Amino acid sequence: MQTERPFVMSIAGYDPSGGAGLLADIKTFEQLTVQGLGVCTAMTVQTESKCLSLEWQPLVTILSSINILMKNYPIKAIKIGVVKDAEFLIEIIKTIKLNNSEAIIVWDPVLKSTSEFSFFDLKTIPQLKNVLSQIDLLTPNYNEYQVLQENRLLGNAENSCSMLIKGGHREDKPGTDILRKNGIEILIEPNDKNQVFYPKHGSGCVLSSAITGHLAKGENLETACRKGKSYIEKFLTSSPTLLGFHY
Repeated sequence: MQTERPFVMSIAGYDPSGGAGLLADIKTFEQLTVQGLGVCTAMTVQTESKCLSLEWQPLVTILSSINILMKNYPIKAIKIGVVKDAEFLIEIIKTIKLNNSEAIIVWDPVLKSTSEFSFFDLKTIPQLKNVLSQIDLLTPNYNEYQVLQENRLLGNAENSCSMLIKGGHREDKPGTDILRKNGIEILIEPNDKNQVFYPKHGSGCVLSSAITGHLAKGENLETACRKGKSYIEKFLTSSPTLLGFHY
């Protein structure tokens, strides 16, 4: 007998390979038994190894989609993925807050694809300072964290916005994530350091959406991050190819 599932929304790009973005988020939500809803921010032409083109959806269409979904479903948590620039993100968060000020917001700041295709307009990063306090969790990978830090965005943000720095791109401690909240730093290390993990297209999307799903189910932030870590490790061991399986 199916019990009621909490509603979770992904606001992200469409990747036709299904490995990243909106499709990967929905696959993750389904495995975590939360009810996934989706709003498309961009249409891409890509495979698991390269991105050829990107077409942004009109902001008015994105905001309209968020409005209709939030007015009709009790959405508990929202994962935001690829967005065009600071204006996009600011307006998206404003719309979310107007509909439900209690909704949990996770932003995975996708700045570039693994194949170096640029997404977010880096010139607008300074405009994000006033909006980060409205985000519950920021999930940059190690390279994205460095970019945000170079732009002096994280000075005050760390006092108001929790952050999980994903360790997949770290050279010193591969796979070790750092959770920062309320001035406290928590290391989240691989569950099995001897396990062989295969690189995966969309692994950052999957981790952040898994965390969002667990937050929607009522887990606290640290537990949600640790359970998200377990989910992504299964994903990373699911196949030797760049496209992973969800189970």
